[in-house]
Amino acid sequence: MKRCEVAIVGAGLAGLCAARALKSMGIDFLLLEARDRLGGRILTSDEHGMPTDDGFDLGPSWFWPMMQPDMADLVSELGLQSFSQNNNGDVIFERMSREGPQRYRPVEQQGKSLRLTGGSAALVRALERDIPADRIRLNTHVSAMALTGEGVEITLKTPDGMAAVVHASKVICALPPRLLEANVTFTPPQEQSTLARWRDTPTWMAPHAKFFAIYNRPFWRDDGLSGTAQSMVGPMVEMHDATLANGKAALFGFIGIGADQRAALGDEALKKACLAQFARIFGAGASEPRSTLLKDWAADPLTATSRDRLATGHLSAEDANSLSGLWGQRLFMAGSETSAIEAGFLAGAVAAAKRAVLAVVSPG
Repeated sequence: MKRCEVAIVGAGLAGLCAARALKSMGIDFLLLEARDRLGGRILTSDEHGMPTDDGFDLGPSWFWPMMQPDMADLVSELGLQSFSQNNNGDVIFERMSREGPQRYRPVEQQGKSLRLTGGSAALVRALERDIPADRIRLNTHVSAMALTGEGVEITLKTPDGMAAVVHASKVICALPPRLLEANVTFTPPQEQSTLARWRDTPTWMAPHAKFFAIYNRPFWRDDGLSGTAQSMVGPMVEMHDATLANGKAALFGFIGIGADQRAALGDEALKKACLAQFARIFGAGASEPRSTLLKDWAADPLTATSRDRLATGHLSAEDANSLSGLWGQRLFMAGSETSAIEAGFLAGAVAAAKRAVLAVVSPG
């Protein structure tokens, strides 16, 4: 049986931040991740959909340093470069199908949104450098947790399909509460009120899909357009310039139709409809991209549960970390959805990890 002082379940941004913090304190830990990669919903790919060091963010892409000081501090501490989201030019609004897209001069925004040079995966790469490789277990699914006299016994399914057990004094759970409730069996059981709260906490990005079209150049800028558009016609409801810091041009949009309807349409029909919408809004040149990318997070079982197939609005700032009873001193929540600030966002993951680590190392 493998033993450690702290087991961290989930190697997205929150889990990586928690691991880095524990390493700096000299606390023994294991970082357990079900995927075959680090980063969770942070996923940066090239135009062919392969992970890359400089590409397009299929998951979260923005942060706002003026409003998210924890995130700004982390980016600075890691020595990462960032650049402003392109907002120069007019925006387009599609109100209804029987009238053409309308063009507007945007109002000056407060607090510019930034993107990381290289994509959000730059965060993952930088944090990984501070975490010993022998403390990371990929392709490792946590299926059960049981309290013992000395801590928590964690049952795993390893890459070879075999069962294994890790014993930890404490556990930091750095994944969305809904995934925890759906996939992990607890002994003794969590209180019903806790399970209900986890089930009712929406997972950020889980109901959504993003579509990218990559071009030889950002031609929409020639027409004085920012690349930003909103639509009540669809299939995309919100669109933005996704051009990289290196100049590789792209547009992306959030798809507004539901997960079940997306699945019924199929990827090819959906891509075709999205390109037709880009052409309506940004001109005929938009219908001939170099390549396209589609990431449907609702179809990702390591992000979404059946409850996530319906978008249920924004997260509340409820403290979902507090556990009562026997689990209260052993299990600590660190997923972004549990943060009291910026829940669901990258900044929420940073804040939640800080709070969880503090709780783990505090006496009592």
